Amino acid sequence: MPEQQPRLIKKYPNRRLYDTKTSAYITLSDVKDLVLAREHFNVLDAKTSEDITRSILLQIILEEEAAGIPLFTTELLAQMIRFYGHAMQGMLGKYLETNIKSFIEFQKKLQEQSQSLYGESNSQMQSDMWSQFMNFQGPAMQTMMATYMEQSRKMLHQMQDQLKTQTRTLFTSIQIPGFVSDKPSKDGDQ
Repeated sequence: MPEQQPRLIKKYPNRRLYDTKTSAYITLSDVKDLVLAREHFNVLDAKTSEDITRSILLQIILEEEAAGIPLFTTELLAQMIRFYGHAMQGMLGKYLETNIKSFIEFQKKLQEQSQSLYGESNSQMQSDMWSQFMNFQGPAMQTMMATYMEQSRKMLHQMQDQLKTQTRTLFTSIQIPGFVSDKPSKDGDQ
């Protein structure tokens, strides 16, 4: 079966979004619904054909952050900004992506266990039970997530230390003409 082409949405200079699949103008809320439905799509600037999907998704996140209980703390956002232009920027993106995928897998397993216990027939009952479970287990979940985040932080620091060590080893083993090392040579001369 051939892979389905992503849905195409064009953004016009008047800031309107046009869904080429439905031949209708849509809102950011409609794009959010596409994300929630796991629909694959690309947003292109109608004038330049530049892919602006990321900026549209960031707009949705900004609206969500302003509307209710924020997902990102001010400190987290500040830390993320500090990583831009930093040598570890690419690694942070991959690290966050990997951790979110792990979290989604964890959530999926919990849902599967719930379905095996209570069946798939009553989704409202499952939703109510999940709400009760999360309210009742809130402190335990927070502790578990805090432990998980602490382990992730330690792993990131270990990875940074390992990279530093490997870089130091790499550069100390390279002979640079005209550079006098402050290490004693193998003959014992200084």
